[in-house]
Amino acid sequence: MPNTEQGLTQRIGLRLRTARHDQGLSLMQLSERTSGALSKSRISNYEQGIRRMGLEEAKTLAAALGSVTPGYLLCLDDNGLLSEQERTLLRHFRAVDARSRKSLLKNAAELASTTVKAAG
Repeated sequence: MPNTEQGLTQRIGLRLRTARHDQGLSLMQLSERTSGALSKSRISNYEQGIRRMGLEEAKTLAAALGSVTPGYLLCLDDNGLLSEQERTLLRHFRAVDARSRKSLLKNAAELASTTVKAAG
């Protein structure tokens, strides 16, 4: 791997390790949260920069962590850390059925539109 690619792989690993540590999770606990899709050793390899995770693995790990986005883990988005309020909103969104999700999205869009109009 060229040096710049190795640096990216290291940064990706550090983001994963930091997100895991922020939640106080062991490698085994995070592996269990992926329903066994990713082993403890594979996650460790990602964190150490031995292997670079792909999009599917980033999606799986982001869902298991619940505090970051796949784009953040892959160093594509520096704003991928979710606040506690955003995590709560996401948990509620995921807990409801498709009809309720559609309603929530419509309400959020209306609120955002109203806020933009009021500010302008």
